[in-house]
Amino acid sequence: MQTLQVELAERSYPIYIGGNLLDCADLLLAHIAGRQVAVVTNETVAPLYLERLLALLAGLNVTPVILPDGEAFKNWQTLQLVFDALLAARHDRGTTVIALGGGVIGDMAGFAAACYQRGVDFIQVPTTLLSQVDSSVGGKTGINHPLGKNMIGAFYQPKAVLIDTETLVTLPARELSAGLAEVIKYGLICDLAFLAWLEIHIEGLLALDQALLGEAIARSCAAKAAVVGVDERESGLRATLNLGHTFGHAIETHMGYGVWLHGEAVSAGTVMALEMSQRLGWITASDRDRGMRLLQRAGLPVVPPAEMTPDDYLEHMAVDKKVLDGRLRLVLLKGLGGAVVTSDFPREVLDATLCADYRALVAQL
Repeated sequence: MQTLQVELAERSYPIYIGGNLLDCADLLLAHIAGRQVAVVTNETVAPLYLERLLALLAGLNVTPVILPDGEAFKNWQTLQLVFDALLAARHDRGTTVIALGGGVIGDMAGFAAACYQRGVDFIQVPTTLLSQVDSSVGGKTGINHPLGKNMIGAFYQPKAVLIDTETLVTLPARELSAGLAEVIKYGLICDLAFLAWLEIHIEGLLALDQALLGEAIARSCAAKAAVVGVDERESGLRATLNLGHTFGHAIETHMGYGVWLHGEAVSAGTVMALEMSQRLGWITASDRDRGMRLLQRAGLPVVPPAEMTPDDYLEHMAVDKKVLDGRLRLVLLKGLGGAVVTSDFPREVLDATLCADYRALVAQL
């Protein structure tokens, strides 16, 4: 087992990474202060891991909350089911909410914990690669709105993150690839050595090699923890973690939440960010192709949806969380490993990026 620390003064917390951690009661119980616990999960994860987690909580007053599965349910109506269960079971301010599942469950359970009686403890137990390397760390919680992804939420840090790498064995291949989009992101924005490591080991990760997965998760979490420790509320540096996300969120919102998985949309959005960085002269065509090639090898889409027009992108990007004083800001690359957040780009370069022939770019890889 590896243990990392997110350094946030009195709100610092550990990230535990290893195999079969769902059998380690001590790790979990050390972060539960009271006798009441609510385990929030979904219809897919519950049959796989809920009983195993409940066994660790024997002797406590536990309320399981099983939600429908999917990004389409990341909304107020589903969130209300969590509050209904907490109130029906008379959970008080000493309760702990445990999120057992992927990014949707983690985001909603965390948001519920932030709101319930103005804030109760919560613990992340992520079961997808994407949630293990990204959404479970850093305290971003929230739900989607029909006009924009993750536009309603709160910064609210967990008490601990428990990552059992063995849960990835039950993860569908498409979901595994979606998680690799976020892993590859860390190499592109801040760690060229990690990018090179991923180019060597991407097939091993797809084959669920446990040692490689542990290494990739640990390096990804370490990168995110370092950024969150400096910029918890995304006032500057943390925004660089959103490479490809502004384009990607537009894809998710336009196509309908859940039609494209988050990681799939981020992959296509990352390709667009690479293309725009190249058009600005900030990276070479070879750099752009290197990133595209790795995403493609990870089984991810590298061509944005053909049915989306430039106007579609601009409409959705106008409500992106990085818009400031009416100006669109994008995460782009000034060299591989050098992410920047900027609004300093000619409009015609953005327009050309939205109109680019990505199928032709892929054909020449």
